[in-house]
Amino acid sequence: MIFEQLKPQIEAIVSNNQRTVDERLYSICELLEKNITYYNWVGFYFSHATKEELHLGPYVGAPTDHTVIPFGKGICGQVALSHSNFVVPDVKAQDNYIACSITVKAEIVVPIFKNGKNIGQIDIDSNTPDPFSQLDESFLEFVCEQVANILS
Repeated sequence: MIFEQLKPQIEAIVSNNQRTVDERLYSICELLEKNITYYNWVGFYFSHATKEELHLGPYVGAPTDHTVIPFGKGICGQVALSHSNFVVPDVKAQDNYIACSITVKAEIVVPIFKNGKNIGQIDIDSNTPDPFSQLDESFLEFVCEQVANILS
């Protein structure tokens, strides 16, 4: 499966200390968006140090106005509070969804933990209805574990 093929590439990106953290995060976004056909927007959000809000980090996909998201708002903001994965098979069925694009049909958000603290998340939008499975969740948890190793 594609996820198993991508794992060593994720590890190689993360371990490349010649590149900045943001460059490595951007490379991960590129790798996922390029290789998984239903990953149409891939990005990272990180918790602000003193405010209950998320700030957009590196991403690949259509530009977004959602560079700051309050905790509790939208899918990302809900994950900041719940500390749990959130899979949305149909964004139109979600009351607390922040629309980024009319083409987005589904979303998955997986938190990043560092020393037991939820410090951010990976956010994936898909233009395909209900594309995400447990395999996506497990793979993205792996990605987040790898990313946590390079975050301070």
